[in-house]
Amino acid sequence: MTVRNTRGMRRERAGNNVSELRARFGQIDIYLFDQLLKGRIAPGMRILDAGCGRGRNLVYFLQAGYDVYAADGDPAAIESIRELAERLAPTVSSLNFRVERIENMSFADASVDFVISNAVFHFACDDANFDAMLRGAWRVLKPGGLFFCRLGSTIGMEHCVEQLRGRRYRSPDGVERYLVDEALLESAAHRLGGELAEPLKTTVVQQQRAMTTWVLRKE
Repeated sequence: MTVRNTRGMRRERAGNNVSELRARFGQIDIYLFDQLLKGRIAPGMRILDAGCGRGRNLVYFLQAGYDVYAADGDPAAIESIRELAERLAPTVSSLNFRVERIENMSFADASVDFVISNAVFHFACDDANFDAMLRGAWRVLKPGGLFFCRLGSTIGMEHCVEQLRGRRYRSPDGVERYLVDEALLESAAHRLGGELAEPLKTTVVQQQRAMTTWVLRKE
């Protein structure tokens, strides 16, 4: 076998592996994937994606037999995730996926083990809206459950963002967002009665924006 053929076979195998990973995990957020690797999202858990969009973070959970729920204010997003669930987990009820805003979800109190809210909270209009969203997500979480949140922040970008009003800022990427900082997250955790499951982690994307990973355990 020639060197060229060997290299071609290796590339083909690598391509197949990538395709298999994409089919299994979809476009899952890398920091949510990290929670899986740490064993914090165990089989049998009830998962709720609050602000699910089109379900990019639920592909694995649907296929792996988790008890999956989701909410989003966009009817098109919920229709998309119902179609996704019908294809990947046809036994899951379409009623698990609801057209609802996070602050007004109809899921029962203390009914889920793990809440995902990925790239959603920085769409809050103001402090009151942020607090309402947070309490809505926290309400449905069981004691001992985990709240996983990825959201825009000023951490590491304090001198790069333009404050518009309250906590609404314009980042160098030109987008206006509601941005948190470490003090706000600490205060919110204390107010809710939650504790950090791990230290805050912030990714600064080429001085254009910052995204913070916030993982709280409900006491």
